[in-house]
Amino acid sequence: MDKILGNLHIVLLLGLVAGLALIFGTHGSLDANLVLRWMHVFFGILWIGLLYYFNFVQIPTMPKVPAELKPGVSKYIAPSALFFFRWAALLTVITGLSLAYVMGYAHEALTFSAGYQLIGIGMWLALIMAANVWFVIWPNQKRALGIVEADADSKAKSARLAMLASRTNVLLSIPMLYAMANFS
Repeated sequence: MDKILGNLHIVLLLGLVAGLALIFGTHGSLDANLVLRWMHVFFGILWIGLLYYFNFVQIPTMPKVPAELKPGVSKYIAPSALFFFRWAALLTVITGLSLAYVMGYAHEALTFSAGYQLIGIGMWLALIMAANVWFVIWPNQKRALGIVEADADSKAKSARLAMLASRTNVLLSIPMLYAMANFS
């Protein structure tokens, strides 16, 4: 059991197979709507969970971490967490837009047509947040963490900008989650 549960890739694969089996077993098919909805929720939880981890745990805790221990976070934990964070953001958006397309309301939602304003607001907030992840947070984190060359002043400015962009995403996530959870 340790060989199975000790390997994240095997756990993810088995979870995927179990989820697909559950969908097939309860619905008799692998309906695209059900699969996309499930994947959208999974990737959304991963994305927002990491956003909240960074903002509620890592950012406030780092000033308290002794200097000799900080490289453990900045060289190992943060880059790994940022990998999953940015790809979860992209996959959340892709599965969400795909779901809206399959369900036939993508255009209506993105243009705020009558009856689709709430989900449209949620979708646009998520698109803004994902763009923020890829085009503001990630480039600045690469400099702040030393993944790309930068002088000390540039690293400090990048760290501050990445934090402010991340806090912006926390702010936007709250109404976004309301809009997503209350679309019917």
